[in-house]
Amino acid sequence: MGQEISTSRFRRQDFEQFGTRLAEETALLETWFREARFDTTGCVAGFELEAWLVSADGRPAAMNAEYLDALGSPLVVPELSVYNVEINTRQRPLEGAALGRMRDSLDAIWARCNEVASRFGSRLAMIGTLPSLREEDLGLHSMSPLQRYRALNEQVLRLRQGRPLELEVRGAELLRIRQPDVMLEAATTSFQLHLQTPEASAARLFNASVVAAAPTVAVAANSPFLFGRKLWQETRVPVFEQAVAVGGEEAGGGPNPRVTFGSGYVRESLFELFAENRDCYPVLLPMCESEPPERLYHLRLHNGTIWRWIRPLIGFDGDGTPHLRIEHRVIPAGPSVPDAIANAAFYYGLAQALAAAPEPPEARIDFQTARENFYAAARYGLAAQVRWLDGREVPLRALVLETLLPLARKGLQRLDIDPGDTDECLDIIEARTRTGRTGAQWQLDYVARHGRDMEALTLAYLEHQQQGLPVHEWGVLC
Repeated sequence: MGQEISTSRFRRQDFEQFGTRLAEETALLETWFREARFDTTGCVAGFELEAWLVSADGRPAAMNAEYLDALGSPLVVPELSVYNVEINTRQRPLEGAALGRMRDSLDAIWARCNEVASRFGSRLAMIGTLPSLREEDLGLHSMSPLQRYRALNEQVLRLRQGRPLELEVRGAELLRIRQPDVMLEAATTSFQLHLQTPEASAARLFNASVVAAAPTVAVAANSPFLFGRKLWQETRVPVFEQAVAVGGEEAGGGPNPRVTFGSGYVRESLFELFAENRDCYPVLLPMCESEPPERLYHLRLHNGTIWRWIRPLIGFDGDGTPHLRIEHRVIPAGPSVPDAIANAAFYYGLAQALAAAPEPPEARIDFQTARENFYAAARYGLAAQVRWLDGREVPLRALVLETLLPLARKGLQRLDIDPGDTDECLDIIEARTRTGRTGAQWQLDYVARHGRDMEALTLAYLEHQQQGLPVHEWGVLC
């Protein structure tokens, strides 16, 4: 969905032609898997960080076009709403000083982004759901003026036969609203981690990422409020799943929802997921291009309209060699640069350790249990109870401290990550878990002390974020 398209209006023959191209490219991809055509380089890591533009009074600032013009960086691009931007850094081999370099790179671009925002009297916020966002802020009036977003909205509503989206989140409180467009998706901003891997280890690493989704979303939770309601610890999860609901129960939307934890583990290779894309998901954006089949343009565009929480990606090296990436989408943005890199380190290490285990974790925990763990962790955060590999139900907080942090450390050692960077990142996760102070819990504690003034909460959050300290060191007295 990062690809811009040239129109938002499509005809029946556009869908037919796109379907033909998609089938051709999927068949070609199957051949590549059979012939082991993919890059064999070791793990390569990167990320995308979605952020909010926030005005001096703590409200979302509708200014991404003029802001991006002033910033002038190809690494920072528009998102679905005029309140949001996406920050990228370059991919780098996941070894040695990679984590420190990721932190330094994010630090530098974050400082630059905020310096330019200050010229407009604004700041950037990295947070899962912006507390000061109101229902009336989201609508077509707040959509970024790009054809791909307009087309996405039109095609989602077409598959829904014009019926509005319906959001219902039952958490500590109840939120139930109707939305006539897809703009609820803009309320959910994330820190999306990419992990390029050789094809030989891709299936194991994908399944390990599925198993790791519950603990990673729990330790990183940062989205307890939406539209003034106290909901899940990671409210992004139910909101995003319902924001583009055109699968499952939706007539004409195909057998599977577009935002999903998935339908099962990978058995042999990631190709199974691309075959599922072709067979189970109606085309949303039938934008046909004259690209050669070897560029997989149509397959990649279609994959970009299916938002698995753990998603397979295909890219190309500079010499044209295809490579495989796993996109871990469960982590929210924020609360600070050190927190974000610590979240990345915990995921990279844990997934690597699980994937390298003598007995595959997917053989010890069935997919339905991994799925239930994920939703429990998103709802209750570190207070969740989960069923782990030995079949016992355990407190997730204790599981992280006693089992998963040592596993993540072994995984980072296996990747030959600098021990100092490993200690720095995992010490943050340990302290956050011991204190229970995730970004979500800090927001809840602040409101419990100061009352439900969402603009004041947003401004206090921004003040702490600007100091660059991990969230477990934030106070709630100010």
